[in-house]
Amino acid sequence: MGRVIIIAAMLDDSLAIIAGLVLLAWGADRVVLGAGVTARQLGIPPLLIGLTVLGFATSLPEVLVAVAAALSGSPDLAVANALGSNIANIGMVTAIAAIICPLRVRSPTIRSELPVMLAVSISPVLLFPDQFLSRLDGLLLLGGLVIFMWWVLRLGQRSRGKDPIEAEYAAEIPADITMSRAVFSIVIGLTALAVGSEALVWGSQSLARALGISDLLIGLTIVAIGTSLPELAVSVVSARKGEHGLALGNVIGSNTFNTLAVIGVAGTLSPAQLDPDAVLIHLPIMLGFTLVFFFFAYNDDDIIEVRRAAGFMLLAGFLVYLTYLVVSAL
Repeated sequence: MGRVIIIAAMLDDSLAIIAGLVLLAWGADRVVLGAGVTARQLGIPPLLIGLTVLGFATSLPEVLVAVAAALSGSPDLAVANALGSNIANIGMVTAIAAIICPLRVRSPTIRSELPVMLAVSISPVLLFPDQFLSRLDGLLLLGGLVIFMWWVLRLGQRSRGKDPIEAEYAAEIPADITMSRAVFSIVIGLTALAVGSEALVWGSQSLARALGISDLLIGLTIVAIGTSLPELAVSVVSARKGEHGLALGNVIGSNTFNTLAVIGVAGTLSPAQLDPDAVLIHLPIMLGFTLVFFFFAYNDDDIIEVRRAAGFMLLAGFLVYLTYLVVSAL
């Protein structure tokens, strides 16, 4: 009888996780659509919309999961979500997009953003030598987010009318939606994100307890991959349509936002001692994926490129990492 109750409880947890992921993916799509249309209706150029509004909107699932996790006393889940999402964005999202269609783009904007993403990815290594996520660490990361947003706005203004990626961003913003519909889309999307993040965190915590594994492992696997689904959808569709700049820019922007906003929110709301594995194992692995991606994509000429062979290598590395996580859990 007891085993039946445990199985039923685990089924409820799994359903909560699935429902949470569905709501997060759908809600993020609604917010991206509404925010893009609203910004264009207000006269904001497409390049600035793509670099700021859309970039932050695709990271909203991770941010709201971080808020829910921190408020429920699970900062490890929030940090694992950020690290795991960054790894998934490179090893799964970029890899699959490059396998579908090798990514090749000439964009001074993306070329400028790529080393900034690398520098931002290094910042947790400098902040967490004591394996403690303090409120000061969180505030420093959120301050870095403000500086990054300011820099991106300046970059977008300088590149306006000169960067081919601007046309890709413009093509993705519908022109036949009214302002009222766009605002409603944002409201309904944010509601879905709020409910979805609560369901995902609750289900993940309960399932972790039932299986006897840590919040860290759940966050690195189910939560991280699930919250990367919006990025996967955007990058795969963009690659198939030949919008390579959008496919790469989506990942670069999302990883930068994840590191600064997600970990920053977790530290500000709930300072805590981190799981040693997060700092000593998974943070270096995330940095390793970022370095490999950087050296695959960045070269001496003006073209940013991720070839199909690089995509297969990144995906193989991601599958090895997932296998390691599963073995660790067992």
